[in-house]
Amino acid sequence: MVSEVYQSLLATDISDAQSAGQAMDIGIRSLLSPIPRLMGYAFTVRCTNRSNTYLHDAIYKAPKGAVIVVETDANDYAVAGGNVCAVAQQNGVAGFVIDGVIRDVGEAKEINFAVFARGVFPKPGGKTNDGESQVEINCGGVSVNTGDLIVADEEGIVVIPKAEIESTLKSALEKKQKAEAQSLADWRTSHEAKIKSIIGE
Repeated sequence: MVSEVYQSLLATDISDAQSAGQAMDIGIRSLLSPIPRLMGYAFTVRCTNRSNTYLHDAIYKAPKGAVIVVETDANDYAVAGGNVCAVAQQNGVAGFVIDGVIRDVGEAKEINFAVFARGVFPKPGGKTNDGESQVEINCGGVSVNTGDLIVADEEGIVVIPKAEIESTLKSALEKKQKAEAQSLADWRTSHEAKIKSIIGE
């Protein structure tokens, strides 16, 4: 299970505790409104040659609570539709993060299944044996492996590598607690002095 402590952290809190390169491209965004909070361990999929077979396979193989994270090779074929979202939800998948597009978005909204993607496209992908799963992929400009922790919310999508989950959590909590202990007046004084120092005033 994902550490319950992470539930108190926003994508911004986690990003503040990370080096650059762990936040996904802003083009991948929630297709639901209001924007849901999505968190879980990644189950990775790569779709190639306009085939969505391996994502469809993943809805049966991914463990409960997983976030299926998908790399695709084009934005002119949908890798998932309403039935795929519904079955994924029935099987306990927490949601999708897709560097690509889906269709039947209205059906995903009806069941409140979290989907973060580049958009929607009406034509589905084909069914061939092209693609793979549980391999290192690139999603939104970030390398993702099965077992990495995914946090997505209204602030964006961040990836916490499996080996860094505990250290990132510790750093994020420390930074958050420090920020919460500082009043706006104190922040303003420190911030104004810092900015003036940078620009040489």
